[in-house]
Amino acid sequence: MLQVWPLAGIPEITPGTDLATVIADAAAGTLADGDILVVTSKIMSKAEGRFVTAADREDAITAETVRVVATRALPGGHTTRIVQNRLGMVSAAAGVDASNTPDGTILLLPVDPDASARALAGALRERLGVEVGVLVSDTLGRAWREGQTDHAIGAAGVHVFEDLRGATDAEGRPLVVTMPCVADELAGAADLVKGKASRLPVAVVRGRADLVGSLDLPGARSIVRPLERDMFRLGADEAYAEGYAAGAASAHPAIP
Repeated sequence: MLQVWPLAGIPEITPGTDLATVIADAAAGTLADGDILVVTSKIMSKAEGRFVTAADREDAITAETVRVVATRALPGGHTTRIVQNRLGMVSAAAGVDASNTPDGTILLLPVDPDASARALAGALRERLGVEVGVLVSDTLGRAWREGQTDHAIGAAGVHVFEDLRGATDAEGRPLVVTMPCVADELAGAADLVKGKASRLPVAVVRGRADLVGSLDLPGARSIVRPLERDMFRLGADEAYAEGYAAGAASAHPAIP
C-alpha cells in the first residue's frame, strides 16, 4: 500500500532556517525506515536566501538561462520564455518564481538541489535514526499537455528510475525501453496532498522502501536528457526560423 500525507506544523521559512530541525520537529517521531520526504524547492530556496527583487525578474531569468528553447509574445506586452536553466531543466522563466514570496521579491531555485537534498537526508538520518530518502520538487509544465505537475529537481537516497529494461511484460515479451521516472511520479503524488496554497510544503510517501538507498545514488540531475538525445531542443517556430535561415544561406552563399 502506498501512503502519502503532508507534514503539518512547518513554519514560515526564512534565510538560514535549519530545515532538518523544522522537519524533524514536524514529523514528531512518525518517520520510519524507507519513508521518502518530498520537499518543495520553494522552502529550500527560502532557507538558502535565494531572494532577488521583483524588479530584477527579467534579468534574473536571463542570468539563470543557458539556452533559449522558445519565446512567445503574449497579450499585454508580456513574453513567455521557455529556457534551459543552469540545472539543465527546461521550463518557463528558468524556474524563477513570484508566488508565496514577500512583496517585492522573487525566488530563484536552490543553487544545487541534489546537494541540498543530500544534506537534508543526511541530517534527518543522523538525527532521527531512520533511513529516509529526500526528493526536492518543483512545478513544471509538460510538452503536448496543458496544466502542470510537480517533478523531482533534487534527490538523495532515492533511486530516481525504476529500470525494467531486460525484464519481461505479462505476456513474456522483453522490455527494451521501460524505465519509469519514479522520482517524478512520487513528486506528483506528493503534490496531491501538499497543494499550492495550503502552506504544507513537505509530504511523506510510505510504501516504496525498495527505492530508498545510499546517499551516493545518482541525483535528479541524472533525469535531465542529454542534448544529443533531445529531439525537441527548439520550439516549432524557432526550428522553422533556423531551418529557413540555413536554407537561405545555402541558396545564396556570400560572394567572396
